[in-house]
Amino acid sequence: MAPTNGSSKHLSPPAQRPSLRRLSSMNATERDVTSGGPVVVVPERLMAQRSKSYHGGFAASMETARTELNALNLEDEAISDTPSPSSSPATPATPLTPSELPTADSFAFAFDIDGVLIRGGRPIPEAVEAMKVLNGENEYGIKVPYIFLTNGGGKTEAERCIDLSRQLDIEVAPAQFICGHTPMREMVEKYETVLVIGGEGEKCRQVAEGYGFKDVVTPGDIIKDNAATTPFRKLTDEEHSNSRTRDYGKTKIEAIFVFADSRDWACDIQIILDLAMSKGGYIGTLSENFDEGPPIYFSHNDTVWSAAHDNVRLGMGALRKSVEILFKDVTKGKELDTIAFGKPQIGTFEFATRLLQQWRKDEHRINRPPETVYFVGDTPESDIRGTNLFNEKAKNDWYSILVRTGVYQTGTEPAYKPRVTVDTVLDAVNHGIKREMEKMPKTTSNAFNVAMRNLSLSGDIKKFEPRTPITELSEPNTPEAVTPGLN
Repeated sequence: MAPTNGSSKHLSPPAQRPSLRRLSSMNATERDVTSGGPVVVVPERLMAQRSKSYHGGFAASMETARTELNALNLEDEAISDTPSPSSSPATPATPLTPSELPTADSFAFAFDIDGVLIRGGRPIPEAVEAMKVLNGENEYGIKVPYIFLTNGGGKTEAERCIDLSRQLDIEVAPAQFICGHTPMREMVEKYETVLVIGGEGEKCRQVAEGYGFKDVVTPGDIIKDNAATTPFRKLTDEEHSNSRTRDYGKTKIEAIFVFADSRDWACDIQIILDLAMSKGGYIGTLSENFDEGPPIYFSHNDTVWSAAHDNVRLGMGALRKSVEILFKDVTKGKELDTIAFGKPQIGTFEFATRLLQQWRKDEHRINRPPETVYFVGDTPESDIRGTNLFNEKAKNDWYSILVRTGVYQTGTEPAYKPRVTVDTVLDAVNHGIKREMEKMPKTTSNAFNVAMRNLSLSGDIKKFEPRTPITELSEPNTPEAVTPGLN
């Protein structure tokens, strides 16, 4: 982990925040979430509670931070080195942040979703409990901020927000989600006409257009124009109706974006290869040197992922490898260079760090990211590899935690070693909070001590007992040291 250098910077009191809309997860739609300004999605049972919502505060303030971050270049801002307390009370100028419990500011959690919180579309039971712990049901009486970093695609951040609010019974904002295809929105001005691959029906076209891409083409459009493109793939009546009519032989495809997992590998691989071998992105043409095709971007590179099946399923990384191998075979040895976003690419973690820094600046007047971010994932090759790689250059500590509820299974040796391996996300959350509380006597503020003492005297804070002893690595890929179980 790189050291942090810099000078302290005085931050003026925050300006009055814009009001946020609260929508019930029971009946909210994607259109409701994406229109009308900042929003949080709330379980129906909490809709009657305004400023004192059980899960309230962090989701709303993260929505504000994401909006501000979109208008700022935080990389050019000075980073304050002022020592931070481990937690502080909510800022009075933030009316939606509840005042009953202090919110930790020196550490945060980031979660993968599939295999950590959700499996096969259903919540992992311990994930529901973990969210309760983060939202205040813990022996320390604190709330802990969290975000979601997922390689899953094919849905907008708004849709994922609604789904997760229902599944985990939490208040959550679209701003808390960083998807594998989120960075693709930064290419809107670079490419005019793009082909999008993957997902159900027209969903990926809608996501791309929502990002601002002006001319979005799908495989269905190309098949409708020329059915011979895929001899064994016929469009359904619905697909034919949704596909857009055009002479695609005269349409220049400037880039290919694989937003989500392919629903028809044979069809999608054929069209990707046709364009990769084309003259300048015109389908139906053939380049002499096979080096004129449009760039190809994948939203992530996970070869496998955890679904409802007992065994892992093939993912986008497998499709990427197939395209590259087939291109080399068909072109008699030419290499195809493709680009992948998502984890383990560092850009995903950099954006998450900037987002958490903006939130901390807004809420606690400290212009630097939390000292520790606990990343919880189930895939060593993407989650753990990416966290460890980013930690080598980060100014704060990204602490990798591997769970056994997804891709990684007990008895196998992970290719990339986490700082700690636990059974479930609940164990991960308890481990991280306990680890931070052990630092508290050295760093905590007086205000936080008072809050903790008052909460302890009330006797209402739930205490979580240990599940199993946890083996922790002091640094990734270093000799192991055993730490006691959670108390």
